[in-house]
This record gives sequence, C-alpha cells and structure tokens, in this order.
Amino acid sequence: MIPSFSTTRRLRLKLFFNLKNTSMLKWLDIIKFATNGNPVLDKRVEKTQEEWKALLTPEQFYITRLKGTERAFSSELCSYFEPGRYACICCGTELFDAETKFESRTGWPSFTQPIKENAVAYHKDISLGMQRIEALCNTCDAHLGHVFPDGPKPSGLRYCMNALSLKKVAVNEKKIDFGGGCFWCTEAIFQRINGVVKVESGYSGGTVRNPTYREVCSGTTGHAEVVEITYKPDEISFEDLLRIHLTTHNPTTVDKQGADRGSQYRSIIFYRTEEEKQAAMKIIDEMQKSYSDMIVTQLEMFEHFYKAEDYHQNYYNRNQEGGYCRTVIDPKLSKFRNAHYDKLKQ
Repeated sequence: MIPSFSTTRRLRLKLFFNLKNTSMLKWLDIIKFATNGNPVLDKRVEKTQEEWKALLTPEQFYITRLKGTERAFSSELCSYFEPGRYACICCGTELFDAETKFESRTGWPSFTQPIKENAVAYHKDISLGMQRIEALCNTCDAHLGHVFPDGPKPSGLRYCMNALSLKKVAVNEKKIDFGGGCFWCTEAIFQRINGVVKVESGYSGGTVRNPTYREVCSGTTGHAEVVEITYKPDEISFEDLLRIHLTTHNPTTVDKQGADRGSQYRSIIFYRTEEEKQAAMKIIDEMQKSYSDMIVTQLEMFEHFYKAEDYHQNYYNRNQEGGYCRTVIDPKLSKFRNAHYDKLKQ
C-alpha cells in the first residue's frame, strides 16, 4: 500500500508506466552474461583477419585478434589517470571511462565498470587450465583481457585489460548527481546552465535495483529523486554547480521540500572521487553563512544512477503550460535566473 501522496506524486502517478533501467554491474551479472548470453549490442563491426592486419600493428593484432597477453607493466597506461575515455583499438567503440580506472598494481590497466552495460561481452575461458571470464569488445569481438571479482567496492569488479587493446579518447565532460526535492524542478534549473550538456532525472542512493517511480514513492527503496548532470568543466566548475544546487532548493530541511514529504526528496550530493567530496564539504561550509539553519545536505559516494521513466525526462520543457509547471517550477526558475543570470545559456 502506498502512503498518502503529495500533489507532485499524484500528478506523476497519473502518467505512470513501468520501465526498467540498467545498473552497476556486479560479479553475478558477469557470470550470467557469460553463461546465458551477452547484452544486446548497439552495432556490429566485422572484418576479415587480413583486413584487421592491415589496420593494426602486429602487436595489436596479436593481442586483440589472436587473444594474446601483453607483458605486465609494459605500458605507461597502468599509471595514467587523466580524465577521458578508453575505446577499442580495433573499432573505436568507447568501452571505459577514466573515472572507473584504478591502480590495481597488477601491471595491466584496471577498471571497475564498462562505460555501458552492453559495451563489453563476456566468455568463459579455460585456456590455461583454469576457468576465467574473458572480456571482449561487444562490437567487434576484440580480445580485451579478463574480468575478476577482486576489485574495489562498490562493484567489486576488476576489468584487467591489455593496454594495446585500448586507445585513449580525449573528452571534456564530467558527471555529477544531485538530489533536492522534485526532480522535475531540479532538471529544469540545470538544463538552463551554460556548460551543462545533458540532464537526466532518476533515482540514486537506495538498495533496490532498477526501481520504478511507484516503488521509490513507497519510501521502501531508500532512493532519492536525483538528476544526473553531464557538464563541461572548462565552462562550468564543479564548485559552481554545487553553489547553484544549494541555492535553488532548501538544504536545511530533512526529507522535505515545500509540500513534498519523504526521504526521496532529501537534499543530497553524490561524489565520485575523494577530491569531489572535499570540494563539496568546503562549498557546504561556505554556503552555511547564507542560512540561519544548519545545512543537512547529505554527502554519499556515488554507486548507481537509475534513469527514471521516460515521462519524467525533460518534463518542464514538454509541459510548460501545465499546472505544476506554472505554479511550482516557474517561480523557482525566476528566482534562479535572478540569482545566477551570469551562468545562463545564451
């Protein structure tokens, strides 16, 4: 039974339909893929061995097409941790984000997650008299390395990759996840900030995988309504995004924003690195001077973002004449524009 609803919840449940989303992969997921079949790929690239030979160096061909293994500690990529992404050397499909790269001290570049659930394929490998899980590019079947269940939390995975299977792709984008009440409101605000590339509404911080809106509203999943923001740090800083977040909702109320009540409406910041955590703590201390009550915004390590149902996405832009948008979101946007006019998209 769902408890009494705020006006926001009633409006959204009228539009409700069940749409599942993907999540952070764990070892059990890898075993299931290797046993039952791999994720559906976005596209397929196929070439003959001679065609691959013409495109690759002899070393790259040996690793990726003949399932070779490079010598441990033979690449500087092991200790390279600059922002960016890593793509398949054969077909160019992006496979990993630098944010998931970590120092494993094994002698091979190591990651905790692929960039997308269907970027990597998994096969059982018994070639050395032991059972391992081979990782391949799901687009072109290039051998990448192996996956092991001895990585750091929260995924517990270690994608042990051959450096010669990868190429670095420079990107100038980062992500951050915020919660501060109804995500319709938060999404509308951050969509209008210069340097923000994309804003998606969803759920984070709970214990249930792939939650639906109805489940989150029940208060039993532990998730917060959040927005995941993709931004360009050379146009808008992490710190400025935090300042905007802390001034466009009330960060001093526990599980409450306006008429909305419940833990899903809590004020929260999900950080991805220790540097982001320390920066967030400094900004909270800075912003505390603007509030007479104590800021109660939570800081949590990012684990999962579950994209919300389609009808939640881009909600304000699609429903500007609706009652909720005119009575709740419009006043917030007006206040935001007055306070942060220098950060608005032109």
